[in-house]
Amino acid sequence: MNDFRQLTQSDFANLKQAVGKQGGHISDAVLRLVVRKLVEELTDGVAIARVSAGNAPLLYVNRAFERVTGYERSEVLGKDCRYLQGNNRDQPEVARIRAAIETGVPVDVTLRNYRKDGSAFWNHLSLRPLAVVGEPLYLGILRDVSAIRQTQIDLDSAAHFDTATGCLNRQSFMVGAQRRLAMHSGPALIVKLDIIDFHDINAGLGFEVGDAMLLETGRRLQKTGAATVARMGANEFALAFELPDEASAQRIVTGISAALDEDFVVPGASVSLRFAIGYAIGEPGGSPLALVRNAGTALQAAKSDQLGGPRRFQRADQENARSRVRLTRELRAAIANDEFDYHFQPQIDLATGEWVGAEALIRWNHPLFGRQSPGRFIEAAERTGLLLDLGERGLRTVADFARRVNEHRERPLRFSVNVSATEFLHRDMAEIVARVLAQTSAEASWLTLEITESMLLKNTPAVLEALRRLRDLGIGLSVDDFGTGYSSLRLLETFPVTEIKIDRSFVGELAASTSKMVIVRAIIDLGRALGIAVVAEGIETETQRALLAGMGCPIGQGYLFGFPADEESFAANLCQAREPDNGRN
Repeated sequence: MNDFRQLTQSDFANLKQAVGKQGGHISDAVLRLVVRKLVEELTDGVAIARVSAGNAPLLYVNRAFERVTGYERSEVLGKDCRYLQGNNRDQPEVARIRAAIETGVPVDVTLRNYRKDGSAFWNHLSLRPLAVVGEPLYLGILRDVSAIRQTQIDLDSAAHFDTATGCLNRQSFMVGAQRRLAMHSGPALIVKLDIIDFHDINAGLGFEVGDAMLLETGRRLQKTGAATVARMGANEFALAFELPDEASAQRIVTGISAALDEDFVVPGASVSLRFAIGYAIGEPGGSPLALVRNAGTALQAAKSDQLGGPRRFQRADQENARSRVRLTRELRAAIANDEFDYHFQPQIDLATGEWVGAEALIRWNHPLFGRQSPGRFIEAAERTGLLLDLGERGLRTVADFARRVNEHRERPLRFSVNVSATEFLHRDMAEIVARVLAQTSAEASWLTLEITESMLLKNTPAVLEALRRLRDLGIGLSVDDFGTGYSSLRLLETFPVTEIKIDRSFVGELAASTSKMVIVRAIIDLGRALGIAVVAEGIETETQRALLAGMGCPIGQGYLFGFPADEESFAANLCQAREPDNGRN
């Protein structure tokens, strides 16, 4: 049937000749009747128009034309079919049709047409000139391709838009921002924002509520006047603005914050969301991609300071980001190359001066910068999850050293190791400790894990269960820097801690501060009443030692008694120290 669009007057002669060769005979009238019957049965619409003085009145349409357009023959014959274009006559395809008819050449286009009832459809139109003597005609074949076109539109939309919010997706934003801002002669503004703790919305209220929050966020952002708005990730959005001047950037950012301040009311929830916002301003002619990157850097800095409000990009943020990337890369290599070891600082019985234990302090033997303290890398290791790789390995190192130190001692030293909340929350610490004890043959009573108050404040059943299992193994549990965080006496009642450490900030000002004296004495008395050991950190002077000993503090640690030392130096210093008498308690 589709071959009909190639049918011309010469085809009639060819058809007659074919019939004659078969011994038959058919008149032109009968032949035209047969062809017309075939045309009427086509599923594609067919129209024949006369080209005259810039118009193309229709001479013939088939039944499929009526079905596709909704117009009956009596309504369209003699009329130019431009009525199918409705008011949408500025389509480029219309100009192509006009040019083809003027030059008498074939043309194929797909354009938007309208049925009699006003509904739109996509029409694939093939126009072919007919060579009829004295009669300039055009044959048109119409096909409704709305379903195919809608599929193409949907695929194109999926490739460029975020389905949850209707905003652009990340890739389209990058392309669109680069194109628009490159054409803009003034300064540009890129804003990036992130919904703080959005995972709590999904976990606590359900993904349906979370999706509704994202949709509402996108809706509000699209009303800010941004040139482009995109959802860049799970709960991250970006906006691009063409600025009249740089001074207007602050006003725009303030407006964005105000648009997001109002409570988000969606089916099933009313929530006040918090947003971290970072932004960057670019000079005319600058790189849009660099501007987007700078806004992202500012956003990361804003997320680290959630109470600081919207943050403008600063070069220092970029340098810090580069440093974090470099540090993460170096940490990975350091773990693979086993560049970490432990130094040990002695803990002393303040009444006798005898060594009773030591705190194990991790060190990084950096190949370029030398020995690095924990403050240089622990935060980065915890943030990237690399601390999980260090944890068990470090605990095994300390346990093995404890075994070697204590195997010939009548009263063993107790070694304490700092353990982060990340390790407790993402690893089965009781299982790890049990495995380390089995591998090193160390006694559980030789080890104490130092944890922070902030981890205890999570007060989850999982944390409590992990601590109880560790105590069942015989491992000691110490609360580090007690009194500097959110101390609560209920922590000591609820959790099976065996030791609390008085922070060095109290000890350092002990002689000059009456209030600190009262606090330290209260902590010591509390530990004695509850049967919990107390260790005072940061003792540097004999005066501090004497004051603490006078208040009944049992154990001290600090530079007065010894600096952190490597295994060999610690063992040598230990040999010179006096070991407790057999009968001493």
